[in-house]
Amino acid sequence: MTKPFSPLALAAMPLALAAAMAAPAAARATEPLPPPRIVVSGEGEATVAPDMALLSLSVMREAKTARAALDANNDAMAAVIAAMKSSGVADRDLQTAGIQISPRYNYTNKPDGSQQADLVAYQVTNTLAVRVRDIDKTGEIIDKAVTLGVNQGGDVSFTNDDPAATVTAARKKAVADAVAKAKTLAEAAGVGLGRVLEISDQDIAPAPMPIRAKAFDAAGAAAVPVQAGENSYRVQVTVTFELK
Repeated sequence: MTKPFSPLALAAMPLALAAAMAAPAAARATEPLPPPRIVVSGEGEATVAPDMALLSLSVMREAKTARAALDANNDAMAAVIAAMKSSGVADRDLQTAGIQISPRYNYTNKPDGSQQADLVAYQVTNTLAVRVRDIDKTGEIIDKAVTLGVNQGGDVSFTNDDPAATVTAARKKAVADAVAKAKTLAEAAGVGLGRVLEISDQDIAPAPMPIRAKAFDAAGAAAVPVQAGENSYRVQVTVTFELK
C-alpha cells in the first residue's frame, strides 16, 4: 500500500525545487566575465609581374552542311595547334574548351505577319584554351593563331604560376595594418592592447586584364603588341585582440 505524503514533505518540495533552480544561476553569476576585446580589419597588397598568359582562341567555320563546316574547322584548328606547339607551348598547356555546332537561318516576313526560316548554313566553333608560360611570346602566338584561322575569342588574361610568396607578403602587410589600427583605437580609448584572441584572412585574386579579339584584326607581319603589366594580390584579415 502506498503511503501518503505528509504535509511537511509537500511543503518542502517547492523550496527544494527553487533551490535547485537557483544553484546554476548562482554558479553562472560567479563565473568570470570574458575579457573585453576589440575586433579590427586590415588590408595588405603586394604586386608582382605576371609570368603566364591565358588565351582563349576560337576558330569558326561555316558551310552548307554540318559535316563540311566541321571538316573545315578541324583543318584550321589542327594548324593552330601545330603552331602553338612549334612556338614552345606544351601539350599540357593546350586544352579544348568547347565545340559548338549550330545552324544559321535567314528570316523573312510573310504577308500574314509570320516569319519564314530558311536554313542557310551550319557554323562550327572550336575554342582552345592556351597557357603561355614564356610570356614574351604571347603576341607572336596570337599573331600566328589569327593568321592560321582564329577568328573569334581572343581573350587574354595574365596570371602567376605560383603567387604564394606575393600573397604571403600581402598577408603580412594586412596583419601589420590590423595591429596598427588596433593600437590607435586602444590608445584613443585609454586602454591597453593585449594578446591576439582570433585571426582570419581572405585572399583576393587579381582582376584579369582582358584583350578582345577585335584588337587582333590588324595582325600581320609584326607580332601583336601585348603589355602584361603587373598583378596585384590583396589580403584582408580580421583580428580580435584582448583589451587590458
